[in-house]
Amino acid sequence: MLAYQPVNLMPTTSPSSTQMIPSAAAESLTAPQRQHLENLITSYTQQTRQSKAWAKTYRPVLADQRAISGFHLLTKEMAYPIVAERSQGSRIWDIDGNEYVDVTMGLGVNLFGHNPPFVQAALVKQLELGFQIGPQAELAGEVATAICQLTGMERVAFSNTGTEAVMTAIRLARAATGRTKIVIFSGSYHGHFDGTLAKQQILHGQPQTVAIAPGTPAGMVEDVLVLDYGNPQSLEQIKAHASDLAAVLVVPVQTFRPNLQPADFLRDLRQITRDKDIALIFDEMITGFRIHPGGAQAWFGVQADIATYGKIIGGGLPIGAIAGKADYLDKIDGGPWHYGDASHPMVQPTFFAGTFCKHPLAMAAAHAVLQHLITEGVTLQNRLNQQTAQFVQQLNTHFESENLPIQLAHFGSLFGPVANEAPRSFSGTTMIDQPDLFYYHLLHRGVLLRGGGGFLSTAHTDADLQYILAAVQQSTTVLRLAGF
Repeated sequence: MLAYQPVNLMPTTSPSSTQMIPSAAAESLTAPQRQHLENLITSYTQQTRQSKAWAKTYRPVLADQRAISGFHLLTKEMAYPIVAERSQGSRIWDIDGNEYVDVTMGLGVNLFGHNPPFVQAALVKQLELGFQIGPQAELAGEVATAICQLTGMERVAFSNTGTEAVMTAIRLARAATGRTKIVIFSGSYHGHFDGTLAKQQILHGQPQTVAIAPGTPAGMVEDVLVLDYGNPQSLEQIKAHASDLAAVLVVPVQTFRPNLQPADFLRDLRQITRDKDIALIFDEMITGFRIHPGGAQAWFGVQADIATYGKIIGGGLPIGAIAGKADYLDKIDGGPWHYGDASHPMVQPTFFAGTFCKHPLAMAAAHAVLQHLITEGVTLQNRLNQQTAQFVQQLNTHFESENLPIQLAHFGSLFGPVANEAPRSFSGTTMIDQPDLFYYHLLHRGVLLRGGGGFLSTAHTDADLQYILAAVQQSTTVLRLAGF
């Protein structure tokens, strides 16, 4: 059992080692800040030395974007991911033997914690049967049926990732409407498909859509309109462009802005898209099955035309799902038909394919997850949502008592810092003005976190949350004493 151990990083003698802080970057620090950072780097890199050695060994051959996420010259010596060896429930163990309470939870994947027994049992059973690629996966029909039962959608198609699911949903909307333009909202992340890697930028005094990253041709985003999420003026712009719009793609509650939960905006958006015959697509990669068995659609009382899912339903295995009204999903296969009569596919399909779609192992895991969700009902989410609300309140009470300019918000079991505007970039490589020392302090104290927020799972106990709270309290205290 992981027991909380305070970490002493108060100023001591200066470490005798190679230069840990580049001199140019160190000029921005006071002497106490520099001493604190040197002590942290020395202690942290010693504690996670095998993870650092792993990064150094494989960096020449392994191109890995996550390895430079949040890169800063001041913390360059700590810029490497923790390498995991095993996991169970709410815990992860790294290759140095360090144990962490994990609130990253697979970036939202692990609603039931790591390696839940009912998913493990389903995978073991399927492994014994084999994982045949080519023939139809036996469980695919039951998985599709369960998704329809929980979400109220009519038909389902499967992909391998969330990015593929979003890409397919957009293609279906364009094929069904005969239009090409789509709307996305600032602050939303829809995967790494070129057609959604767009942002709004003022050029020559006028707002224009541009690609957010090199390598995405301008032509891939010229049919994308990026609007402000939750802003009533955006609704007016949608009305103005309605005749050209195939779809409006929305993340109901954005991961980086959990405080923005615009219920009225979503209801108005539903009415406008229905009136203008525009496909409303909910990207429910994060909110799907987490906030409610029916996802954000059930929570807000807004039924989308198409919704994309992934993460949770895979039980830890890669999966994507596109669910929606038959008018749109019929574009996958031409629509249903029957044996014994003259019926045949009546709808002209678009193109959709993927060798590993409906992989038997992914179907086995999804079947186990969905049956568990159906059996547990909304009680599972309600209990977890309440636990998260209490946890966030405890953290905010601490921040307020210490007069710290930090406040957390939550949407169900997703929590993160209150943000007043959309993040500038999702590339993860943008240089920042201040290094995220809080992140490294929590890692050093056995709390695995990413981006200042995270996810709770049904595997997290009250003792886990008290452990995290103690780590947060000491981390903020020592940072303040060091002058940060």
